[in-house]
Order: sequence, then structure tokens, then C-alpha cells
Amino acid sequence: MIAVQTMTMSSYFRPSVDAMEGYVPGEQPKPGTNIIKLNTNENPYPPSPDAIAVLRTLDSEWLRRYPDPYANEFRQAISQVLGIPTDWIMVSNGSDELLNVIVRACAEQSSRVVYPMPTYVLYRTLTQIQPADIVEVPYGESFCLPIEELVAANGAVTFIASPNSPSGHTVPLADLRQLAAQVSGVLVIDEAYVDFAEETALPLVQEFENVIIARTLSKGYSLAGLRLGFGIANPNLLKGLFKVKDSYNVDAIACAVGAAAMRDQTYKNDCAEKVKTSRAKLAGDLKQLGFRLWDSQTNFLLAQPPQGNAEQIFLGLKQQGILVRYFKQSGLEDKLRITVGLDEQNQRLVEALRPLV
Repeated sequence: MIAVQTMTMSSYFRPSVDAMEGYVPGEQPKPGTNIIKLNTNENPYPPSPDAIAVLRTLDSEWLRRYPDPYANEFRQAISQVLGIPTDWIMVSNGSDELLNVIVRACAEQSSRVVYPMPTYVLYRTLTQIQPADIVEVPYGESFCLPIEELVAANGAVTFIASPNSPSGHTVPLADLRQLAAQVSGVLVIDEAYVDFAEETALPLVQEFENVIIARTLSKGYSLAGLRLGFGIANPNLLKGLFKVKDSYNVDAIACAVGAAAMRDQTYKNDCAEKVKTSRAKLAGDLKQLGFRLWDSQTNFLLAQPPQGNAEQIFLGLKQQGILVRYFKQSGLEDKLRITVGLDEQNQRLVEALRPLV
């Protein structure tokens, strides 16, 4: 019998890892749980039938062999759809991996990673892991891009999410162009929600060699479980990133399924239009309940309850089997981020909110 002694374990981690909190994903209920899940911005519609068909004809050879390290089948599909040469495209295991690779390749201990807040908090986590210095520039109440402050921070990497989470706003292309012309390091424009927006910053990659666009199939293509994303940039910029990424970072199944989904733009666009229609209806219903909303070009809404009791409402909805996102951080304590679901899910949410506001 082994004697168990209570002792204080020494840390085996770098000081920066010990000091950080780590990224906290949105709650994921167990499969089969009867929950209305409006907290992690998943698309409420299924993936393209063409993508599902690929899974049904899965060749076992895809599993036996290593996948294409450049995911060329998927790169070719992106090239066909967006009119971008394949050597301007880098495929990643979700856009999160691309963000990670950029920080690892471009930032070091003596450099800065810069972004406006509030935004996607993974930028902070990746910088802390590196570690590099973090500069968080506050957004104003109107969410206008603080260009001068971002430029003055002199970042090795500057992240701009457009459309942004959790606010839902899109940064005007003119502002992004001005920022790209003035920053000294890499400008990453995170377009995870671009499929629900009216504008893209894609033209900027041909105007500026320091700009990279990050995209994902998690939102518009209903493939959050597949973990597939990509970056678009000048090949000279991608050359350094390819040195850092894992050799076989995207599996063969994801590559084939993603290529089929990418080529089915009609289906993706139809679903996006349905989400936008539901978004407008949900926004109107929330306003009638007294919520303050910010204009959104995403598949979610940032909503401030009339009494500011966001955490109380979050917990009250959870008791009724409805999950929304609550961020207990400065500037967001009195707000909820609500994913746009199917119309019947949105209606159940509205009914559940009535006695809580």
C-alpha cells in the first residue's frame, strides 16, 4: 500500500503561465441535454448538405495517411470562391490556431500586442502565454476605432475584430485602411463573423503587406465542431507563419468537408440571410422589453437590460434551461451577449425574459 503524503507541489511552468488565468470558453452542455444554447454564437442551421455528403463517403485511406500539410484542396476552394491565389492562403485548425501562430511568430518578450477593448479575450490569453506586453486600448461608448491610440502603442501585432465580439459592430473599411497605413507591425483583422456583415476588409491584403485577414468556418458555415479556419495575406507574410505552424495541423476529413462547404456558397448565404432576419426580429422584441441594443453585423446581439441586472438575468435564464453569455468584466457587467437562434428558440427566450426584466 502506497503512503500518500500531503505536500506543496513545485511549479513546473513558466512564471507567465502561472500568473495567467487562461481563456474560459462558453459553457457547453452535455449532448442530449434539453438546453436552448444561445451563448457561444453557433449557427442554428445545419451545415451544407454537400459537406454532410463528404462525411458519408469517407475513405478510410484519409485516416491511414498523413493529411496534406498545406490543405490544398481547401485552399483551392477558397481561391475559387474569393478570387485569391492559393499562395495567399494559409489553412489553420480553427482561426484560433492562426491567431496563436501569429503571436508566436511575430511577438516576443520585449514587444507589444495591441487591441481595443472590449473584444475577443483570447488575444489577451495568447499574449500572456508568449509572453509579450499587452496594450488594451478602450473603445468609447460608440465603439469608434481609437486609431491614434492604437498606432501610438507601437504593437508588433495589432488585433482588430471586425465584426467585433461582444459588441457586434463592424469597423469601417476607411478606418482599417488608415490603421494599416500607420501601424509598424502586423495588423490582424479578425473576420470570424464576416458572413453576417455588409462589408469585408479583404481588399486591404493586396494594398498592405502587413495585413492578414483571419476567417473561420465555425460561424457562417455551421462547422464549429470541425475546427477549420484560414488566413489571407501577402505570401511574404505567410512565409514566416508557415515556419511556426504544426506540420499537419488540419486533418484530412476537415479539409474535404470544409472544401465542400466553401463551394456551396448559395446554401451558406441563404442561412446567413435567415439569421439576419431573425436577428432583426429578436432585436425588436428585446427593445420592446426595454433592452438597450447596439447595432450588430454578427449572429448575436449585445443587450443591456433596463435595470442593468445582467448577471441576475443570466442566472435566471440558466435555471430555465436557456444559456446566454455573461462577461463579468469592466464595461460588460451590465450587458448580455445573446446568440441569434431559430425563431422558436428566440421566442422562448423573449418569454422567459419578461418576468426577469
